[in-house]
Amino acid sequence: MNFDEWKDFVEGQWQKEINVRDFIQKNYTPYEGDSSFLEEATDATKKLWDDVLDLYKKEKENGGVLAISNDIASTISSHEAGYIDKPLEKIVGLQTDAPLKRAIMPNGGIRIVEKSCEAYNQKVSDEIETVYHKYRRTHNDGVFTAYTPEIRACRSNHILTGLPDGYGRRKNYR
Repeated sequence: MNFDEWKDFVEGQWQKEINVRDFIQKNYTPYEGDSSFLEEATDATKKLWDDVLDLYKKEKENGGVLAISNDIASTISSHEAGYIDKPLEKIVGLQTDAPLKRAIMPNGGIRIVEKSCEAYNQKVSDEIETVYHKYRRTHNDGVFTAYTPEIRACRSNHILTGLPDGYGRRKNYR
């Protein structure tokens, strides 16, 4: 194959197979200059950043979170757009409908979401609990279903680590 789009790239294995590492190693040139090419932050950006810093202070004073969207399972379109200061913003919308409002992602595992909410004296909505405990299988449910009793025992005894159900956890085995 010969595409004009590739004419300025160094040839390699990436042309014969999906090989991102090869492409990057052959075609990446590190920037070793300074930051002089960057523009100063605009007044709008400085104002928005000051607002975010104030929100961080309020979040800390509030015990670690300002709000949790505990009644909506987060998806790319689950929440209305939220803004810090809409007239100043160039990027449309935050991840939830309010600044620093935490979204829940129960598709990965409802129990970790429940424990996270409990850590901030919040509760997952009854509707979300019903859906994820009765009708919907989460990622972790699917993974655990595939484990044999022996694998579960090895996992519980920390003989096997790095299994695909632990992506959202930080464990310290000292």
